[in-house]
Amino acid sequence: MLIREAITEDWPAIWPFFHGIVAAGETLTYPLDLGKEDAQGWWFVAPPSRVVVAVDEAGAVLGTAKMNRNHMGNGSHVASATYMVDPAHSGKGVGRALCEYSVEWARMSGFRAMQFNAVVETNTRAVKLYESLGFEVIGTLPEGFHHPAEGYVGLHIMHKAL
Repeated sequence: MLIREAITEDWPAIWPFFHGIVAAGETLTYPLDLGKEDAQGWWFVAPPSRVVVAVDEAGAVLGTAKMNRNHMGNGSHVASATYMVDPAHSGKGVGRALCEYSVEWARMSGFRAMQFNAVVETNTRAVKLYESLGFEVIGTLPEGFHHPAEGYVGLHIMHKAL
C-alpha cells in the first residue's frame, strides 16, 4: 500500500465510497444528502491542509484522509483529520495506515497535538484504532449524534499529544 497526495483525478474513485459512507449516516456529521460537487469541495481542502489517498499496487484507491488545522488563530497548533476507507477494503489496515500517516504529517508540520472533534461512540472500530495509536477520549457530548439505527448517541472528542 502506498499513501500519496490526492489529485483531482482521484475523485471519481473516492466519490462512490465517500457517498456511501456519508449517506449511511453512521459515522460522520456531514449532511446525508451531500452532493458530489459540494463533497469534492469539502474534501479537497487548500494547503496547508492536505488530502491523501491510500492505493494498492495497481493504483486503485483504497481510502483517503483529509488533514487540517483543528482551529484557527491561537488554536492553530492542534491538527485534525478525517478518514474514509472503501468498505470493500475494510479490516485490511488501510485506516491504520492513513491515521499513522496523518499523525506523522502533523508531527512533521509542527503541530503540538491532534484532536478529533466528533468520533461517534458507536463507531467502536475507529475508537479502538485511535486508542491503539495513543488517542484518548477527553470528553463526550451526550446524544450529540443521531445514529439511524442506535438513536441519539455520544460524540467523543479524542486527543493525542505530539
